[in-house]
Amino acid sequence: MGTRPLSRRTLLGVTAGSAALLTGGCATTEQAQPAALPPAPAGGTLIMIIRHAEKPAGSGTPQGIDVDGNADPHSLTVAGWTRAGALVELFAPGAGSVRAGLGRPTAIYAAGGTGGEGRRPRETVSPLAARLGLPVTTTFAKGGETALAAEAARRSGVTLISWQHEEIPALTEAFGTVNPAPPHKWPDNRFDIVWILAPAGAGWSFTQVPQLLLAGDSADPIR
Repeated sequence: MGTRPLSRRTLLGVTAGSAALLTGGCATTEQAQPAALPPAPAGGTLIMIIRHAEKPAGSGTPQGIDVDGNADPHSLTVAGWTRAGALVELFAPGAGSVRAGLGRPTAIYAAGGTGGEGRRPRETVSPLAARLGLPVTTTFAKGGETALAAEAARRSGVTLISWQHEEIPALTEAFGTVNPAPPHKWPDNRFDIVWILAPAGAGWSFTQVPQLLLAGDSADPIR
């Protein structure tokens, strides 16, 4: 017997409501966050890079669900949509300040493309873009990391990039000199961290900020 698709109303309710429910319930989890995070520069340049949220494992469950509640292997799972909703309060909280080390985006980029490599990154940031009233720029797709880095580096303000995890190390390398050097591989099982690049001299500084939004999220950086 097949899984009954979620309705559009149910799915959007999960997405919109996740932030308040989850952020309000994880205060004890956030105490595990590393304390010494640099503040985001006021009015300066900051690049934040995230992996798209949870996806189907391949076959079987959990299955991908599109925004209309239909089964779709190229879309996020229900857990992924829940993370997408929680990211709204992480990057654009309705009350209070953005968490130390992060910034409120002034531009949002997500991978282009018609398959999961584009759809899931766009779905991950669509609730946040809606709250901020920003478009999601999808000019660049997988393989266009060098051009994307060049455009992001020219921007002032806070840029958020939602991308496929296999290419995120190549994206950070495309920024040139980055210290300390980012990891060379993004693990398949990590959806829960933000990579941060901030201008530092002739290059960029690199830090990692745990999201700590869903049960099971880790406070450990990727190594």
